[in-house]
Amino acid sequence: MTAEVAVLGAGMHPWGKWGRGFVEYGVKAARAALVDAGVDWRDVGSIVGADTVRGGYPGYVAGATFARALGWQGARVASVYAACASGVQAIDTARAQILAGLADVVLVVGADAAPKGFFRPAGGDRPDDPDWLRFRVLGATNPTYFGLYARRRMAVHGDTPEDFAQVKVKNAAMGALNPNARYRKRVTAEEVAASAVVADPLRLLDICATSDGGAAVVLSSMEFARRHGTAEPVRIRAVSTVTPRYPNTVLDLPDIATDSAVGVEPGGETFRASIARAAYEEAGIGPEDLSLAEVYDLSTALELQWYEDLGLCGGGEAAKLLREGVTAPGGRTPVNPSGGLASFGEAVPAQAIAQVCEVTWQLRGQAGDRQIPDARVAITANQGLFGHGSAVVAVR
Repeated sequence: MTAEVAVLGAGMHPWGKWGRGFVEYGVKAARAALVDAGVDWRDVGSIVGADTVRGGYPGYVAGATFARALGWQGARVASVYAACASGVQAIDTARAQILAGLADVVLVVGADAAPKGFFRPAGGDRPDDPDWLRFRVLGATNPTYFGLYARRRMAVHGDTPEDFAQVKVKNAAMGALNPNARYRKRVTAEEVAASAVVADPLRLLDICATSDGGAAVVLSSMEFARRHGTAEPVRIRAVSTVTPRYPNTVLDLPDIATDSAVGVEPGGETFRASIARAAYEEAGIGPEDLSLAEVYDLSTALELQWYEDLGLCGGGEAAKLLREGVTAPGGRTPVNPSGGLASFGEAVPAQAIAQVCEVTWQLRGQAGDRQIPDARVAITANQGLFGHGSAVVAVR
């Protein structure tokens, strides 16, 4: 088990479509996290930025961009890009600096000003890029991939569009209680079914939007936290950033199926399941210990897949778990009490950090009307394109 680091502060810029630059969103989130931590910016020894690659040149040096906007003060700086996993990879970088003794206090920031509509492929020819091939050769935009995965669950496990709709109903009810969410309106299964078909069988309300937003956390060594007067902070106990194993014949964005370039035996689990397993092993816990989970619900069907990947149930049992209320507030393991991407939309470099903000507030008992009672152990989980694992185990 790796030594723990403290989460002293968490802050966010609300999600939406604000029409401004990502730096503004990140700075607001950073300042909120610093206030929450009771730490002055000048006392931060390092800043790690989750990169925003669509926002022009500053996005490629996000750490330094945020440091400059907050005011140069000589701190170390690092920038991380790992697609949807950027935020947790940035947290992992910060944790490594703290545990190595390079900094006592590290600020982690991610923010995005996303394009309107669904993400489009970048220009140029890149035949060695699996994401470019997915878009250009297969024509598989993100919604197409989500639809394929939903169809696979229907064919293999018997899931139904009605099951998918109930994920949206659950998450929208929680998002309605979250002041940082973009969509704060409850929806019914009938409204999901009446929304436009985007990638059969998924409808508009089954798929997350693209959004603007920002999130930040202040991490510190446990010794600094005690000196700072925080005797029992939320603690990060594990961070999983594992990569896939080949061969892999299961749909896995951006790959459709893969073969092995090295001589290895087929793994007994999917990539996403390996992300969770690595986090559990490092933290010394299992899925039975969880009080709640925040997962990357790019689509309603993908949230159901995460139930199985996190070990909350066996293969093909996710819809049953949902129907029984196990993943709803009041259930054994509530999933996405924040409202998830269904309520926020994607702000790519920020969302994995936002997940950690949510579990921090839940573990502190500060989540307001969406509070999960007696929350003690939480996991966040998502994956980034190109094989970036992303999971955090936090405890109180």
